[in-house]
Amino acid sequence: MEEKSTVQEILAILHKWGVHTLGQLVALNKEELRTRLGSDAVRLWERANGTSTRLLKFVQPPEIFIESFEFDHEIETAEPLLFMLRRFLEQLSLRLSSIYLVARELTLTITFSSAQADASAARTYERTFKIPQPTNDVDLLFRMLQIHLENFKSEHPIVAVALSAQPVRPASQQFGLFETALRNPQQLYETLARLSALLGADRVGSPVLEETHRPDAFRMEPFDWGFNAGGTPASTEEKQLIALRRFRPPARTSIFVSEHRHLESGKLRGQIVDQSGPFLLSGNWWDEKAWARAEYDMQLENGELVRAHQGQLKWAVDGIYD
Repeated sequence: MEEKSTVQEILAILHKWGVHTLGQLVALNKEELRTRLGSDAVRLWERANGTSTRLLKFVQPPEIFIESFEFDHEIETAEPLLFMLRRFLEQLSLRLSSIYLVARELTLTITFSSAQADASAARTYERTFKIPQPTNDVDLLFRMLQIHLENFKSEHPIVAVALSAQPVRPASQQFGLFETALRNPQQLYETLARLSALLGADRVGSPVLEETHRPDAFRMEPFDWGFNAGGTPASTEEKQLIALRRFRPPARTSIFVSEHRHLESGKLRGQIVDQSGPFLLSGNWWDEKAWARAEYDMQLENGELVRAHQGQLKWAVDGIYD
């Protein structure tokens, strides 16, 4: 009889024979079972008898890169904290370098003492630092933490600190002939960190347009380094777009309506040879911040393209197109 390839087919045949339990399977003759159903049935018979051998596959658990320390006494100054963070970075850098990895992200966790008797109510502070160019350089990483802690304030003493690192393989990349990268990404990160400390995190980042028709409406989001999962700069599609260079504030202007319309302002002037509009815009009509305006795109006789708007019987030039 041909050897069966699947266990389900063998079990179906055994059930037809009236074999429904392990004891009934063990009672069968091993060699006769091999002759009739093949080697797969013999393996089932050996498992039922407990005589089969299975190799033990060792699995190495993923290594966690974290260092922590509990202070014997509560600390209220930054010196002991920075001392421990320096030691943490040296140990993490040594561990990462030994297996040819670098740090792409650091997470700082600070535990404060609690005024309550319950220790589980201890307050914690956590901050994640994304490294623009993954590295194990202790000096660079320490300077990044030090800049952040220069303006860090807490109402409670510190009792413990921990620092963890997210590893990644070092990125090797060959740029194109006309492709450039940041000369020193770490220096840019330090500059942004200092600006955040001086101005506030909500005032430093990347501007993102909001989903509204209100002109020049945007919000600030954390700076995006533009790196993909592999640590290399993400590619962008080149598109032919016309940019509007806005005047802030918009330039007050006058438009003389005669046989030939003429635009006059402190930034530009000329005859209007063509225009598109009006484009009527309005918003926030439900509160005191309501606004309404009519926008025009105009071409002057010298070829310049401008955007102007009319609101409350006044004209203003918003910007000029590239």
